[in-house]
Amino acid sequence: MQERPYSPSCDRNRDPILAVLKRHFADRREVLEVGSGTGQHAIHFAAAMPWLRWQCSDRAESLPGIRAWLDAAALDNTPTPVALDVAQGPWPRSSTADGRFDAVFSANTLHIMGWAEVELFFAGLDGVLADDATLVVYGPFNYGGAYTSDSNRDFDGWLKARDPRSAIRDFEAVDRLAASIGLTRVDDIEMPANNRSLVWRRGATPR
Repeated sequence: MQERPYSPSCDRNRDPILAVLKRHFADRREVLEVGSGTGQHAIHFAAAMPWLRWQCSDRAESLPGIRAWLDAAALDNTPTPVALDVAQGPWPRSSTADGRFDAVFSANTLHIMGWAEVELFFAGLDGVLADDATLVVYGPFNYGGAYTSDSNRDFDGWLKARDPRSAIRDFEAVDRLAASIGLTRVDDIEMPANNRSLVWRRGATPR
């Protein structure tokens, strides 16, 4: 039996994130999670929002651990996880007739990727987002080129020491990438531990 990977931070942040998702995914039907990690978020969110079909994705090496969590939970709304490397594709298709998702969620991914991969993340989303799709991205961000806390400054230093391509991203740069594929920011929510939940929607009126 595949051992289930475990992330303590997933248990700490899952309920604050769920509160955001329940509000912004209330009218959604099919979610693509980019970078499902251990799979812990997926089963928590899918169980709490049974009206959603929650499609996990991650690099191929992470899929066995994700499947172990999904198999243990045995939920009806979590299909088999699919391989996705945003730098290479191909991007998965939804179960709808046009193959596009009306929601995408990603947590703690943009600061792990290199900036070129962040750009590819949004470029890939352009082809799989429905015309009224909602995107929610969770993680730390800088504002006006400045850290929002000392702990984020320390975390950014740790990220860059581990991989010089990674870094906490500037909110403004990420927002521009979202706008370039027709997404309008509709919410920016302060979260615990100096994180944010950024929410965009296609076809929305600018705030």
